[in-house]
Amino acid sequence: MFTIIGLLIVFGSVLGGFALESGPFHTLVQPAELLVIGGAAVGTIVVAAPGRLLGSVFRTFLRAFSPKVPTKAEYLELLKLQYEVFVFVRKNGAVALDEHLADIGKSPIFSKYPSFLARHHAVEFFRDALKQIVNGTASAEELEVLLDSELDTHHEETAIPVGVLKAAGDSLPGLGIVAAVLGIVITMGALDQGPEEIGHHIAAALIGTFLGILLCYGLIQPLSSNVELQEAANGKYLRCIKEGVIASLRGAAPSVAVEFARKAIFSDDRPSSDETEAACRALKQQAS
Repeated sequence: MFTIIGLLIVFGSVLGGFALESGPFHTLVQPAELLVIGGAAVGTIVVAAPGRLLGSVFRTFLRAFSPKVPTKAEYLELLKLQYEVFVFVRKNGAVALDEHLADIGKSPIFSKYPSFLARHHAVEFFRDALKQIVNGTASAEELEVLLDSELDTHHEETAIPVGVLKAAGDSLPGLGIVAAVLGIVITMGALDQGPEEIGHHIAAALIGTFLGILLCYGLIQPLSSNVELQEAANGKYLRCIKEGVIASLRGAAPSVAVEFARKAIFSDDRPSSDETEAACRALKQQAS
């Protein structure tokens, strides 16, 4: 919603300013210029994104219109989940957790946290980390390196389509100049016509430059930054899981492990220590 509102502000301000100066709106309607710029931009994406990356780029573009960033309430739910898992492991042993990991969606522990289950990558990340603990195949130091490697891979994977979108956005002003040059070529061929016709051709050529710059800085680049910030926030969600798991594996008490996880959250979305303590205390009372 906010993405659409922002774009409406951008284009509304540009067109509104043009209207205040009594600009002729019909001059802005130049399908040929839009075809040159838009078609060439799409073509650059097709060239730059080989194979399955092409679909990833377009999915990334669409994600800017439906952002999914963890909220404070969702982080608090994640901290409660970690606390409950760590308490369960301390009481029953790591091996007892295996039946919960076999089908997380039906687990009496995990099924209580729908916002976590909705994040499929986070579910797999947490499950894989806990499986290492259940199997006893990795020390805390080894698991930390393993999880950091997965976080780095996730970051690199999500950065690729964003980079392609930014590159396409950077090309738009240049493609606008290409469209403008083509318009000037057409204008030069119409010099034997009247001033009104020549003026129309020049205006159409300049619209090409205008569209290239506007689509770059008013559309593609902001949308790319939108997705990039989403990925940074979602990466913090995974790091919150990682810090809690490693602290627990090193022998920290569940409340302390949760505090390690809480500190990994950006300050704007981080539940306070009092809120986290109260939520964990409520879980403890329910269990007793």
